[in-house]
Amino acid sequence: MRGAVSALAAVLGRLGLWGRGVVVAVPYLWLMLFFLVPFLIVFGISFSESVIAQPPYAPLVEWLTDEDAGTTKLQLLLNLTNYLRLTGDDLYILAYLNSVKIALVTTLLCLFIGYPMAYAIAKAPPARRGPLMMLVILPFWTSFLIRIYAWIGILKGNGVVSNLLEWAGITSGPVEILYSDWAVYIGMSYCYLPFMVLPLYSTLEKMDPTLLEAAADLGCRPFKAFLTVTLPLSIPGIVAGSLLVFIPSVGEFVTPELLGGPDTLMIGRVLWNEFFANRDWPVASAVAIALLLVLVVPIMIFQYVQAREAEER
Repeated sequence: MRGAVSALAAVLGRLGLWGRGVVVAVPYLWLMLFFLVPFLIVFGISFSESVIAQPPYAPLVEWLTDEDAGTTKLQLLLNLTNYLRLTGDDLYILAYLNSVKIALVTTLLCLFIGYPMAYAIAKAPPARRGPLMMLVILPFWTSFLIRIYAWIGILKGNGVVSNLLEWAGITSGPVEILYSDWAVYIGMSYCYLPFMVLPLYSTLEKMDPTLLEAAADLGCRPFKAFLTVTLPLSIPGIVAGSLLVFIPSVGEFVTPELLGGPDTLMIGRVLWNEFFANRDWPVASAVAIALLLVLVVPIMIFQYVQAREAEER
């Protein structure tokens, strides 16, 4: 056994994969197995053609044998109709636009709610920060579906919110918030709020408090000091939290389905219908690839702009 381990270590040493190289290689191997390989499979299916078979798509590669000439040719069949269908059908365009709109509103709501929470936790005494952060993370200990079903009871016509508004005299009757866009915004903001609070807290907690003291000594009022010192320094946390909320919100399926009802058009619902209801795997794969491009391309552009600004500085 020791001899085998020594031989493996020698081979890895020659390849430069021992020590630090192994640590770096493990996450790359993980991404390759669970992201790159499935992506390539879905990408290949998106160029296929739907057929009534198992699996329900035609192969991309076929071997053609000419018995008379005694030759065998490899034929590659690429079907671009699936991608052309995405641009020619209003259903997919509206689904993409509505998904981006709901994700943007959810991200803004999480930012407006999560920033004061993260700021208050970061400014709290060190002994209280741990319990306060525990309260933020505590909902993750409960099943996601249970929390969504709880919001159904809160937002329905005879739920807690409706009864509270009627008791306060704000409304004269039951208010049906459930199965509306606002119900989707509330449910998704609640689910993804910790993803905004955690990076914001990490950024604000590391900020040097002497900067605010220096601003106060120079006659800067607290609100102006926040705008000129705290807010610019917390931009990395804002960007990280916004990406963590926006990216999964675009492809969200369960929350809009349960709180928004069947009329809420989201690309996640369209993707599910194409895969399981229509069993059109090539079109569903094209929808998934297009969704990935919608999310990845802006992120790559943003990272490129940030790198250029860092070089100029």
